[in-house]
Amino acid sequence: MRSTADSRSGAEGAGRWLHGVVRQADLGLLSTVPGMTGEPVRPVRADGLVAVVSTVPLTDYGEEALRRNLEDLGWLERAARAHHRVVDALAGAGAVVPARLATVHRDDDAVTASLTGRRSELVALLDGLTGRGEWGVKGYVVSGVAPRAAETAGPEGVGTAYLRRRRAQLAAREDAQRDAAHVAATVHEALVRHAVVARRHPPQDRRLSGVAATMALNGAYLVDAGAQAGFARLVETLAERHPELRLELTGPWPPYSFVTDRPAAAGDDAPAGGPDGEVDAPALPGDTAPSGGSPSARPATSGLDVAVVRGSAW
Repeated sequence: MRSTADSRSGAEGAGRWLHGVVRQADLGLLSTVPGMTGEPVRPVRADGLVAVVSTVPLTDYGEEALRRNLEDLGWLERAARAHHRVVDALAGAGAVVPARLATVHRDDDAVTASLTGRRSELVALLDGLTGRGEWGVKGYVVSGVAPRAAETAGPEGVGTAYLRRRRAQLAAREDAQRDAAHVAATVHEALVRHAVVARRHPPQDRRLSGVAATMALNGAYLVDAGAQAGFARLVETLAERHPELRLELTGPWPPYSFVTDRPAAAGDDAPAGGPDGEVDAPALPGDTAPSGGSPSARPATSGLDVAVVRGSAW
């Protein structure tokens, strides 16, 4: 049996793409935010919570269609950008629990059931996110100029000299990698002490970061609004203290890193993969999330899981 809201807002064959959950929805704001199909998003209310959804055709957003479309990086990038646009707008108005990318329910009743069944968890998340924002800090290795080995062969011959030079280069590279890892850990530990919770994500590949330098730190930090200025100053101080690592601070972002599995303990690494029945979203070209970039270059959160129809939303 369909709910009254579903009967008014949806047609046969229409699903509900879930963007996020908030305590209160500003109808004026929602009317200005385009959803997945370009139409304004709308609220579905239950037990004092509001799910913000797009009504989408199941011919394009049903389970089989989603699995097919998610193999198309062009489609995936457009969908992820549209999803993030809504979540970002909600985050600008207050605490939001972002849904995983491509979470689709069959109708309003299914959305309501999800809100009701997970109310305690969602309320706890909203409580923990209120008045806080996610900040990203990336650290890129600043390469020094290594001294060149002498080109003279010496008494041992050209071949032996080349092998010795090559071994020295490899040893220097390994030392530099160890040093970068140590500095990145030191910076992360300092930032963790000034955050409510933190996640250290795997470094991004150069093709995703868009930066030629090696990334040694990819951290996300949930920071109280009143402490954000101090957090930014700390990043500046750490950058001056550790010039061998170029630090990049971005934010605040919607709290993608802190709602995808369980509340993170300070310093925890991001969880690998998603719960059973969910599929990991492939990395997107130019993806800089969850700890950097700008909305236009931030189509989806690295590590976000794709939930299909009937799947878990968080």
